[in-house]
Amino acid sequence: MACPICRKTSEPAYRPFCSKRCADIDLGRWLRGSYVIPGGPLDDLAPDEGEKNRDGGLDRGAQRP
Repeated sequence: MACPICRKTSEPAYRPFCSKRCADIDLGRWLRGSYVIPGGPLDDLAPDEGEKNRDGGLDRGAQRP
């Protein structure tokens, strides 16, 4: 298996990378936001069921007297 960063042969200790350096490069890319999962803007998503009922909580049937 080739290292996804530099294409050298991967080492079992750092799999799928060849070294700690390449593993750190990959981690840095994730932390900077270089890798993204494609999708639509979050504003277009419908709210969750739990967010529709903020005033009474998720379980409205079990209200205290």
